Amino acid sequence: MDMPWLSDAKARFMQQLHSAQMPHALLLGLSQGYGGMRLAEEIAAAALCSEPTARGECGHCKSCQLVLAGNHPDFHLLEADGKQIKVDQVRALCQDLTSTAQQGGRRVALIAQSERLNQAAANALLKTLEEPGQGTLIILQTDSTAGLLPTISSRCQRVQVKLPDNSAIQSWLAQQLPLPADVTWCLPVVGGPLKLAEVLQSDRYQTLLDYRRDWRASLLTGHLCASLLTVGEEQISDVLRVLYLVLHRELLTTEGEDPLLRAQIATLAAKVMDTCNRLSQMPSVNYLALCQNYVLEYKRLKT
Repeated sequence: MDMPWLSDAKARFMQQLHSAQMPHALLLGLSQGYGGMRLAEEIAAAALCSEPTARGECGHCKSCQLVLAGNHPDFHLLEADGKQIKVDQVRALCQDLTSTAQQGGRRVALIAQSERLNQAAANALLKTLEEPGQGTLIILQTDSTAGLLPTISSRCQRVQVKLPDNSAIQSWLAQQLPLPADVTWCLPVVGGPLKLAEVLQSDRYQTLLDYRRDWRASLLTGHLCASLLTVGEEQISDVLRVLYLVLHRELLTTEGEDPLLRAQIATLAAKVMDTCNRLSQMPSVNYLALCQNYVLEYKRLKT
């Protein structure tokens, strides 16, 4: 699945590679929903390739074949163990990177969702980022650069990717799938065009439409409607994110109207998103009551 918005970043890396100006560490602040892992893996493959072209890895040398088979001895993928990347994982990775490259080329490490590095793991990684050794490339993919220690970020060269706008995403999706209408409204809920492509091929997209319809009706009537009456732990994140979008949409369509009311709705929207972001830290929640309270709070603003 071609992702044209990744092309420029890939081309810039290939220029660095061919001019022997490749950095020792790259920070790719691009979520997996926008192809962050895809780009990171392509950069890793190109760095390991024995005969890279101007476009990327050659695809036929021994290193490329090992990468395709998933068993290149000089490629090290580090992913979270549960919710965190732990210090023992990083120490093992750093030890691996001190070994001589078995294929005689580079050693490449890819840390996925590096914002999940806990404090001890981040500190353990710092020394290797400072002195990575000859022929070593460390790629940090992150869904959120804000979650990384500044000392980590400052030791990496950032990979700049210009994200596609909604119109470009809609056009890209239309090349992959038959689309019922403009589906990009829910991008903030699902997390990017790749995730949206998956959602469109499941029942989840219709469920999101149901949530949007029922939030609009609930805010109008003051009572929870239909799909919102059966919300559980698995649905609450989607439900709250859709509510945020409904409130945000109201702000966009009422520009120039009562400034106090608009400010209050904006505050409510921010409160909804804050709750959504803290769900994993909340020990027990009555989801039905939570949703009803938001409806009542909105109703009070309107009276």
